[in-house]
Amino acid sequence: MCENNKYDCVILDIMMPVLDGFAACKKIKENKDVAIIMLSARQEEDDKLFCFNLGVDDYVVKPFSPKELMARIKAVCDRHKKQENIVYKFGDLNIDVSGRVVKNGSEKLIMTPKEIDLLIYLVENKGVAMDRQRILNAVWDMDYYGDDRTVDTHIKMLRRSLGEYRDLIVTVRGMGYKFED
Repeated sequence: MCENNKYDCVILDIMMPVLDGFAACKKIKENKDVAIIMLSARQEEDDKLFCFNLGVDDYVVKPFSPKELMARIKAVCDRHKKQENIVYKFGDLNIDVSGRVVKNGSEKLIMTPKEIDLLIYLVENKGVAMDRQRILNAVWDMDYYGDDRTVDTHIKMLRRSLGEYRDLIVTVRGMGYKFED
């Protein structure tokens, strides 16, 4: 635990009394951006994938060694700390990566989670022209089996959400998109 009763990492077990680990994870993720490690005797791939889709950062199968658990806690916390306090500023446009909040001045812009993912990815690769497939692989993960025109649709929605800052996302004809300040 760190200052102000904020936790660096939460360790849950799937099989807990009253509230199972899945439900507890959902409630925590709704309220806090904290690293979560799930412990379980369940070794099935479906259980692991379900947990990762809930937002779990790591999954440890019982039995485990205390040293392994400590190493995993350190790794997960280090990854989360790297994301803390990253705010990109372009004029009055503020993109808070860890808080997943985009503001124009003091006004919070309403965006879907995928729009925020897409914007953060483009900003983190500022000035780099990227084709649609590369964007799909990064933002939608490798498992996405859709049309690469999905990127075009989401870029259109993102530009609409950005309002006066829509021109920061530049179309690279015949290729894809890039973020340019």
